[in-house]
Amino acid sequence: MATYASLVRTADRDVQNAQELASIWGEIRTEIAEHEAELLDSYAVLGEWDFLVVFDAPDREGAFKAALTLRRHDLSAQTMPVTDTDAFAHLVDEI
Repeated sequence: MATYASLVRTADRDVQNAQELASIWGEIRTEIAEHEAELLDSYAVLGEWDFLVVFDAPDREGAFKAALTLRRHDLSAQTMPVTDTDAFAHLVDEI
């Protein structure tokens, strides 16, 4: 499984209150799991983006499906593959 991060904006979503927005994370977790991916963490973010969502997906197609799940909930997202810093350090050592 590869790890991906999505920077999420809620600007496209008509949110009535913070509780409504918080309640969708359970739905998103379930839907992402239906695509054989796993939501690992989600964080509220101060600044240009509203949330950071981290998930594992079995392949690129699974990552696309997980990212589209966010879009289906009217959340704009920029999704990218990520690697932890220990794995990155190992890659650097190999060069």
